[in-house]
Amino acid sequence: MKAPLRKLARPLLDPLEAGSEPYHYKPLSRKILLFFGTAFTFLGLLAAWLIPPGADPGYYFPVFVFTLAGLYGLIVGALGDDRAVARIWGNK
Repeated sequence: MKAPLRKLARPLLDPLEAGSEPYHYKPLSRKILLFFGTAFTFLGLLAAWLIPPGADPGYYFPVFVFTLAGLYGLIVGALGDDRAVARIWGNK
């Protein structure tokens, strides 16, 4: 199941997994990335649900950003290799 999802997410994962330079990976980094990805996605969707009908469309921009950031973190945390997770955190 992971292989087809990795193939689907290849445009997001390839830039993070490319390279041969050394990196420093901690297993806790993946868990933290998954936690914050879940939290951001949940907060974004909760905020979208709380916006009253007929509200100004500008209210949806932060919701969109939070949800996309959360989904990106979830994709990299769940499907990315160790190099991708280390690159998200800036560990070298």
